[in-house]
Amino acid sequence: MDLDLVGRRAVVTASSRGIGAAIARRLAKEGCAVLVHGRDREHAEDLAQELRGRGGAADVVLGDLTEETSAAAVADAAREWRADVVVNNAGPFVENDWETAEPSAWWDAVNGNVLPGVRMIRALLPHMRESGWGRVINVGSRAATTPLPNMVEYSAAKAAVVNMTTSLARHLAGTGVTANAVSPGVIATDGMREMFQQEAAQQGRSTEWEDLEPEVAKEYAPNPVGRLGTGADIAAAVAFLASPLAGYINGIDLRVDGGIALVP
Repeated sequence: MDLDLVGRRAVVTASSRGIGAAIARRLAKEGCAVLVHGRDREHAEDLAQELRGRGGAADVVLGDLTEETSAAAVADAAREWRADVVVNNAGPFVENDWETAEPSAWWDAVNGNVLPGVRMIRALLPHMRESGWGRVINVGSRAATTPLPNMVEYSAAKAAVVNMTTSLARHLAGTGVTANAVSPGVIATDGMREMFQQEAAQQGRSTEWEDLEPEVAKEYAPNPVGRLGTGADIAAAVAFLASPLAGYINGIDLRVDGGIALVP
């Protein structure tokens, strides 16, 4: 399917690795010029070079979005890039329950998951409004719907991300700019695969991911689809919401979680 994204310009935060990199690759494949963001120059430059090597247009901006001055510099670069698609993917997490989550941890969760998106949105909306077209896509989490008892402040922060997305969609009524959230479930990152493979090796079981994934999905992340998610799953949803084809979709939280939020 042609998503009609050729010529659009996107910035994807925290896109030098992981889910963000998968999103950047998919948007570039669809014809977007992509501004890659990260804090590690080597990884960010490697991805930008990869995208250019495939015939895409890409550049790099570095900066810590939790720090006001650095975030402002990233936002300035995104404005100069004339981004009309912004994917707010940055969102660190740590494991805390109600006993271990100090007030400072709650602030860190908000500063890491909510404010980076707010800063980018505020910086880029004037250009989008002026052009009469734009896409704001905030990456949430299944934890926004089914709060995790071992990530209490992260779950609350992601719920705030989903909430602010809906309010933004209402605020932008009639501008041609839409705002939506995509909430991943449990994603099989390289680090997660390695963790479970090492555990299987210690137990003398097969370390082939094809053998491990059904067991991991059943025990760690039970869902109707029966597998873990991938970066490509999230990237496909983001690319569709970024496209003109999704112009009548606004203010939603699209859970890409295999149905895990439905499992009691």
